[in-house]
Amino acid sequence: MSEARATERATDRIRVTGITATGHHGVFEHERRDGQTFVADVVLHVDTRPAAAADRLDLTADYGVLAEQVAGVLSGTPADLIETVAERIAAVALTHHGVLAVDVTVHKPQAPVTVPVGDVTVEIHRDLVRMPVVTAPVVAPAAAAPVVAGPGRLVADGRPATVENLLPAMAASVLAAPSLPVPAPGEPAVPALVTAPGPAGSASTGTVAAAAGPSTAPTVTEPRDRLDLRPDQPVDVVLAIGSNVGASHETLRQTVLDLGAVLGLEVTAVAPLARTGAVGGPEQPDYLNTIVLARTSLSPRALLHACQRIELDHGREREVRWGPRTVDIDLITYGTLQAVADDLELPHPRAHQRAFVLEPWAQVDPLAELPGLGGGPVAALAQTAPDREGIRWMALDWWGPTGAGA
Repeated sequence: MSEARATERATDRIRVTGITATGHHGVFEHERRDGQTFVADVVLHVDTRPAAAADRLDLTADYGVLAEQVAGVLSGTPADLIETVAERIAAVALTHHGVLAVDVTVHKPQAPVTVPVGDVTVEIHRDLVRMPVVTAPVVAPAAAAPVVAGPGRLVADGRPATVENLLPAMAASVLAAPSLPVPAPGEPAVPALVTAPGPAGSASTGTVAAAAGPSTAPTVTEPRDRLDLRPDQPVDVVLAIGSNVGASHETLRQTVLDLGAVLGLEVTAVAPLARTGAVGGPEQPDYLNTIVLARTSLSPRALLHACQRIELDHGREREVRWGPRTVDIDLITYGTLQAVADDLELPHPRAHQRAFVLEPWAQVDPLAELPGLGGGPVAALAQTAPDREGIRWMALDWWGPTGAGA
């Protein structure tokens, strides 16, 4: 799956293009003195479903305010580089309600280049993991309305609008866009949203449910438990992936790429590949298993749903418990969080007994600790895991363009 396709799967997009203003950015004296035209295109990655279901502006990004703020950045404090201007725009955009990521293109069509050119552009992508690296200016809308805290506004309580100061507002803004359950095969991809408690064991308990009929007024509720809460800072997570159906080695390589393309998830390391016998379930072929270390700004449940979508994209079927599968993605740990819900338990309740999880994990992070009951040093747990003899071999150099050594 390409990165573009994964991004489309993860979010909807609000695109504002051709925002134009006269600015004084550049390294030459005449650029600072005379100014020139700058143009910006901004693409916001959001989940539009809560706002669409409730038909409420306060549940989405206000693109009118955004356009005014971007124009204010273009015409504002001069910078030597349009790279810096792009970072400022990204920092502004990420403060808007529900924005998970942003693509920014800054055009400098009158750039002082010694040969004829049609345009010069800088394009960047930033999200809540790969944050902007410069200070975001406080930019009031064109009508000079006061800048206040809240959706579509920047910090204005006397503090500078640095990335660090904006983080709490950014985290709060995305909380109002709740995670939606992954539809079962044959169900519509996007159900209508209404406030309704779901049955025990359903992914919609206390969050969202299918609309009972056209007369039901849609609303959005608060997160149902702490598994719906996004962290204030990115959290280290451990994911176990395995496959024993089809071209398993290539499937796992593509799964790692798909995980890396999830907005709000940054893959930091990939463990050796282990071939293991199946544990539990019917008679079936050996598995290929590995561990992916990552950092995320997603809530635990949102990360679970992202993993389930990747499984579905690779043809995962859940007809037989512990049966053969094209790919399986388990969330093993989410920082040190310990929580139990009908759809997710953290840490994974059987991780301390699974050599196919512990051994690759210990290889990629020898000092790792498994939190919770039965936890401890991962390397030590791997030595005593009941299924340790089921590991057939490990490929240390499997991860790469050609999967060498697998």
